[in-house]
Amino acid sequence: MRLERIAAAPISWGVCEVPGWGHQLSPDQVLTEMTQLGITASEFGPDGFLPGPLLAAYGVTAVGGFVPAVLHDPDHDPLPDVRAALDRFTAAGARTLVLAAATGLDGYDERPQVDAAGWRTLLARLDEIAALAGSLGVTAALHPHVGTVVEGPEEVDRVLDGSGVGLCLDTGHLLVGGTDPVALARRAASRVAHVHLKDVHAPAADAVRTGRTTYTAAVTAGLYRPLGAGDLDLPSLLTSLESAGYPGWYVMEQDTVLPTPPPPGPGPLPDIQSSLTWLQSWTPDQ
Repeated sequence: MRLERIAAAPISWGVCEVPGWGHQLSPDQVLTEMTQLGITASEFGPDGFLPGPLLAAYGVTAVGGFVPAVLHDPDHDPLPDVRAALDRFTAAGARTLVLAAATGLDGYDERPQVDAAGWRTLLARLDEIAALAGSLGVTAALHPHVGTVVEGPEEVDRVLDGSGVGLCLDTGHLLVGGTDPVALARRAASRVAHVHLKDVHAPAADAVRTGRTTYTAAVTAGLYRPLGAGDLDLPSLLTSLESAGYPGWYVMEQDTVLPTPPPPGPGPLPDIQSSLTWLQSWTPDQ
């Protein structure tokens, strides 16, 4: 695959918006290591971590980023915060808004149930946000995500059937939530607006899905593997998307927790290099 379609994300370096996630590397270390690998595009990471001017200073294209928002609560209006994020995106030239239907709780280890009224509100707001983003030249994509309102197969289908928003196909979160990402790519390719590529240790994913461990603990213990080193059929998934004419980014996003500060160079860098090498070597006839 051409490098021009491959992007990175700070979470692969352990940088996350969740309080207490782990050691957080500096923006300069992340961008220095990113550019050493030859990667020239990235998501923003947590709000303010990689602002547009800093990405530009390193010659890195701003792809867009992850924006968790409470969408199901009729008494909470998410649009002002989403509009503020969109303004930051457009100022940096970024064209993809990756939405998550946040629960309102910190982290991704608990998930309250949402009633029918909450779902009606959520679906309507997805269309509102997609329209707002589109008016600014940005594509909105809903990210099914562990520990959010949209996690499992029934919830993914509810979004696809009840709204027109695009889909961020995150291979890892979908699998952990119980959706086969390869099958989803085949049947809903026309809705895929953005892709987060992860490879996954399937037994660890099953442990999260069945409640035997938390998501954070599983990530810390190695839930995600370098691309090609886990249990996902990534070649079939990529073939399905490319055959359907998917034109967008492939974001390498292997969620990582850094328990302690690593020195520059080691730490997560070898796994990111391995993922990049695998993805660049992939061809449609594999």
